[in-house]
Amino acid sequence: MTDYRSLSLWFDQLGEPLTTRPRLAGAAEVDVAIVGAGFTGLWTAYYVQALDPTLKVALVEQEIAGFGASGRNGGWCSALFPVSAGRLAKDHGHEAAAAQYAAMRDSVVEVARVARAEGIEDVAIGGTVVLARSQPQLARAEDEVGESAEYGLGTSLLTAEDARARLAATGVVGGTYTPHCAAIQPAKLVRGLADVVESRGARIYEGSPVRLIEPHRVQTDVGELSAHIIVRATEGYTAALPGLRRAIAPVYSLIIATEPLPSTTWDAIGLRERETFSDFRHLIIYGQRTANDRMVFGGRGAPYHYGSRITAAQDRVPAVFAALQEALVELFPVLRSAAITHRWGGPLGIARDWHASVGLDRATGLAWAGGYVGDGVSTSNLAGRTLADLITGRESTLTTLPWVGHRSRNWEPEPLRWLGANAGLRAMSWADRAEERHGRASRLASVANAMMSR
Repeated sequence: MTDYRSLSLWFDQLGEPLTTRPRLAGAAEVDVAIVGAGFTGLWTAYYVQALDPTLKVALVEQEIAGFGASGRNGGWCSALFPVSAGRLAKDHGHEAAAAQYAAMRDSVVEVARVARAEGIEDVAIGGTVVLARSQPQLARAEDEVGESAEYGLGTSLLTAEDARARLAATGVVGGTYTPHCAAIQPAKLVRGLADVVESRGARIYEGSPVRLIEPHRVQTDVGELSAHIIVRATEGYTAALPGLRRAIAPVYSLIIATEPLPSTTWDAIGLRERETFSDFRHLIIYGQRTANDRMVFGGRGAPYHYGSRITAAQDRVPAVFAALQEALVELFPVLRSAAITHRWGGPLGIARDWHASVGLDRATGLAWAGGYVGDGVSTSNLAGRTLADLITGRESTLTTLPWVGHRSRNWEPEPLRWLGANAGLRAMSWADRAEERHGRASRLASVANAMMSR
């Protein structure tokens, strides 16, 4: 029997019994069948029920609700979108790019609103501080603030003093701040959503691995669902489905959490408003102060696995955990003696052009959302609201956003996919080390980014 509490700190903190709901047994017919009971699937069910309570909705899940990235992420609900406003503007125009990012900001507020309305605890809108700890990083901060001003994104530039007042890390020379982010307990949120949609009539079939999605039919190991609309909400696990191995690449992000820290330690670190935080290095890091005063700190660095393989063993890479702890202590020497109580990880989904998308093919009844590149808490909420509008035929500003109907080309076949993904990872690490040594921006990261997102 799977020990679901070991999946993450977040699951370990849940008071509820983590047993599976009933499996799908035999054949069933519904109006909307959703594959995947993570944030995308559950938000879609939530808003479909709100728009048309008469529709029969069912979700099928291989493990338990929230098993994937939804219950194992770093606890950010941000207005980040994997495609920059500038790139969206080149493809769709300035107004469309600004609208996409405005919808992302609205999604942060909406997630907090729903959490309050449904009695789900632990959502704190404290914003995000991103530190600049070198001159090349400060230049990137200034560029980001320039784009923010152009598209109304709400990001401000911080002096070194202002940045340290929010987060007293080592080597700070400046930074940025945006109010558009919440620190959350993601397992509480995703499991709470599952309870809400189930209480309103949706069926959630857990322990029901999906083997095939086709128009109007979902085939599992334990039964079959027929539906007018089928939503693929499988994110990092998409590659396991027939015909979709090259659609989304599963890339791992790993996380550590400290023991609860005393108030004197937090006085030295900051994050008094529970801001989430990162810095402007190329190889992404991220962190938050939890409601019970732990430091949660994660980052990229785990390799992409050949053939888009996903196994439980890949959730835990000792060398990456050690590197994360080293980076955390380098940022905050006061944490040198803090015990690391939890280590975990899991796959997130990346499309070939790093472009999240949502859509519905009315001819086949097949809908999808995903490719969030690790920013899925708020983006999945926007996806759920958008899919609900598309499914019920409701015209709205959401259904005209530039990510709706976007189609990314497939990833290259192996071994090119493995070589390219891991070369990009190495390039980011090398670029960071080069900037530390020479004190000037590395072109290597820019070249790698251009190659990966083309």
